[in-house]
Amino acid sequence: MRAAFTTPPVASSAARPGSGGSRGSDAGGGRPPRRQVAATTAPGRRAVVRGLVRVAAVAGVATVAATVVGGQPAPACAAGRGEWSKLSDEEWRARLSPAAYAVLRLAATERPGSSPLDKEYRPGSFSCAGCGTPLYTSDGKFDSGTGWPSFFRALPDGGVTTRASMTDVLLRQREVICGECGGHLGHVFKDGPPPTGLRYCMNGVAMAFTPDA
Repeated sequence: MRAAFTTPPVASSAARPGSGGSRGSDAGGGRPPRRQVAATTAPGRRAVVRGLVRVAAVAGVATVAATVVGGQPAPACAAGRGEWSKLSDEEWRARLSPAAYAVLRLAATERPGSSPLDKEYRPGSFSCAGCGTPLYTSDGKFDSGTGWPSFFRALPDGGVTTRASMTDVLLRQREVICGECGGHLGHVFKDGPPPTGLRYCMNGVAMAFTPDA
């Protein structure tokens, strides 16, 4: 996980959801039985990341240092499609809250347990807070015990896409981005429940929830 980000409730971009955090309590009416997935503790992952950085430095992999513990925010998020690709940084700042901007546009990470969406289990859908693109539905959500909203299945229409930097490869994860506006959403790991075996660990501030009518 990365170091603390100075704008509450967001932690710095060097932190990544899914690597630990406290277990949140249940919330939201009519939620189904929780599905739980074990997650590596944050201190343990930090130690692993620091070790990988030292190894990478010796090997000359300079790109790793930019996005791990103690580094700077990750490079600009992926380019969006259509009208979203034309928005300037100033327009994104005006469109988003400071916390949402830090996550979606700078790849920061909110603090575990800080988002009410972690405990949201009412029937409904989750969309990108930047552009409104549908990402997940509540029937694909589960309790990972990490403190971040987690899903084992994304909607199949391309709203959720992934990419991997050198750091992601070393940590055996992939960055999850919005396929429409290119905003950073979180990461996906291969330690989720059946039937997919995937754990999409998302920043709640990067999403909006709409309950079913």
